[in-house]
Amino acid sequence: MNVHIRFLGAAGTVTGSKYLVEFNGQSVLVDCGLFQGYKQLRLRNRDPLPVMPNHIGAVILTHAHLDHSGYLPLLAKEGFRGKVWATPATRDLAQILLPDSGHIQEEDANFANRKGFSKHAPALPLYTESDALDCLKLMRTVSMHQVFEPLHGWKASFTSAGHILGAASLLLEVGGKRILFSGDLGRPDDSLMNPPDQPPAADVVVVESTYGDREHPEEDVLAELGPALARVAARGGTAVVPVFAVGRAQEILHAIALLKANGVLPHSLPVYLDSPMAIHTTDLYDRHLGEHRLSAAQCRDMEHVAKMTRSADESKAIAQQHGPKIVLAAAGMATGGRVLHHLVQYLGHHRNMVVLTGYQAPGTRGASLSDGATKLRIHGQDVPVRAEVVQMKSASAHADASQLMDWLRALPAAPHRVFVTHGDMGASDALRHRIETELRWQAMVPEHGSTWAA
Repeated sequence: MNVHIRFLGAAGTVTGSKYLVEFNGQSVLVDCGLFQGYKQLRLRNRDPLPVMPNHIGAVILTHAHLDHSGYLPLLAKEGFRGKVWATPATRDLAQILLPDSGHIQEEDANFANRKGFSKHAPALPLYTESDALDCLKLMRTVSMHQVFEPLHGWKASFTSAGHILGAASLLLEVGGKRILFSGDLGRPDDSLMNPPDQPPAADVVVVESTYGDREHPEEDVLAELGPALARVAARGGTAVVPVFAVGRAQEILHAIALLKANGVLPHSLPVYLDSPMAIHTTDLYDRHLGEHRLSAAQCRDMEHVAKMTRSADESKAIAQQHGPKIVLAAAGMATGGRVLHHLVQYLGHHRNMVVLTGYQAPGTRGASLSDGATKLRIHGQDVPVRAEVVQMKSASAHADASQLMDWLRALPAAPHRVFVTHGDMGASDALRHRIETELRWQAMVPEHGSTWAA
């Protein structure tokens, strides 16, 4: 009997990771992510899965980012009752991210209903904060390199993927097959996270390709971020920095602490971290020392460099603070959350700046800004873009094309097949081509919804 993999997300796109592994009437879902970006992708979140949630035996999360975990509350709401396996740090992050995701969806739906700009009457969230809290009860933790049984007769183990706290590659062994899921791979030279572990031997590899057609610049975060922030501070403007609450926010905070310590930025320059989720995540770095490069002292510096604005009233009060300042707020692609209110406030003036700190998925507001949009649609209105827009190239938490190839080359033996996923079509196909020409391995980019034998 064959083992099959069904690609229910992150196939031909960089979002919505879901891989259903099926054998002998049982199934395990590897990652359970939300689709983000283009509307036609986001609409998939409301489509029923081609498998009943109560027929899925277990879920295994490679890491906590919402494009890998954010569908879990809906899966549980619709009947999934199995265990959700993750590393301890992924569990800790999911306890922050998933309820926040539900809360934001409720807020956005309520805001749309009050303002009347939704095409649906009433606008409804995919799931609520309460739904997210319920699904967290299903989570079970397992340490890196520890073998566990997600279902009877199935074996699995995590190895570190770098990227963010708790991020892992997953080796799944079933039906005589060894299937390796890269998860999101970090950079060997990341300023926060340790490098990914060497991959174990596998028959089939499912590898991400976010940067499958690109190389990271040699310039580091400090060299790129310092001049931009110094420039906006000198002209008395506000820098709005959309950040991913997990990983990117902490990298930028660490960089700002170093820039202030080195005299590149004034010690008196106000910095705000306007994201309860990012604030809670920052606190986790102390709890998981050893999973990242920072010392306990550097963690404290990162925590103290910014004023932590937890409440909505504190967030609104930032606009009353005149003079230069830096505002870090989620979400990293400007898809929702508090950063939208800051963009409405500051986009329209030329002395201000928007700093985009990483990959911007097509169809997001961040991608529109990166592409030079002159106006941005926010909360049903068109906001003019007069602020300077800076797209950072050095702050990515993903391995670039050559680093992905290096990770694949480190496999102890050639796999039978490589599936290239979690990338825009151009990036995925470019990596597929390199795998086939440089490694002489069989590689392909699966289509959304397709099923392949492992």
